[in-house]
Amino acid sequence: MAKFLTLNTHSWLEANSLKKLFDVAEHIYNENYDVICLQEVNQEMRSLPAKEVDGYVEIPGTPTIHRDNFALQLVTYLKSQGRHYYWSWAYNHIGYDKYQEGVAILSKAPLKSQEILISDVDDETDFHTRHVLAAQTEVEGKNLTVVSLHMSWFGKGFEAEWQKLETALTNLPKPLVLMGDFNNPTDLEGYEIISKSPLGLQDSHKVAEYVSGDHTIIEDIDGWEGNKQSLKVDHVFTSPDLPVKSSKVVFDGGDAPIVSDHFGLAVELDF
Repeated sequence: MAKFLTLNTHSWLEANSLKKLFDVAEHIYNENYDVICLQEVNQEMRSLPAKEVDGYVEIPGTPTIHRDNFALQLVTYLKSQGRHYYWSWAYNHIGYDKYQEGVAILSKAPLKSQEILISDVDDETDFHTRHVLAAQTEVEGKNLTVVSLHMSWFGKGFEAEWQKLETALTNLPKPLVLMGDFNNPTDLEGYEIISKSPLGLQDSHKVAEYVSGDHTIIEDIDGWEGNKQSLKVDHVFTSPDLPVKSSKVVFDGGDAPIVSDHFGLAVELDF
């Protein structure tokens, strides 16, 4: 059984962020995930460069990893507990005038990673800039392409971003596992575009033998100002030949504490 996790971490923007980082790490350690996709992985622009970045797979042109990089801190702590992950980070843009923000993938097996520009702009000072991180790795003896993404909202860039991503994914090795913050709620317009893609993707929460939880954000959060309902905007989409055993919302205050303004999603694939 292969175990996957996706979480929009909100990183250092969270209150008590260091404690929440340890909460995330402890959950990863206890569940022993094979692959983890993270979004809003931040580091301060003015913090010091890291001296050691064990297991890091660098994408050319990416900013230097700093000591406070959220993914680095997570991987370092897990290593201290005997869990080693290879990891990569794709840079998107400057957030809140002080952070370099991106998306990350952690994997027990070595990674071959690349970034895919899906926005019309490529300017770190423009928050519309979005890069997707794609990595080939091996899980339970099976080769696959994992994608960590943080997309725009429907009507605000998503349609063009998805078209670019879909084209790029057509040329990458299959099967695919797409995980992240799609910013498009289940069964609404943007979600339907993904569902009807020629990639033939399946939503883990629609096809799993066991499903738990039905939303990943609650009402009014960053990017969803004025929202008054609970929505599931974080998804795991896979190629149709990957059997999904379970798909459950985590970090919702149940088995794992709330660590972000998003809940996470844990999926088991039955290889």
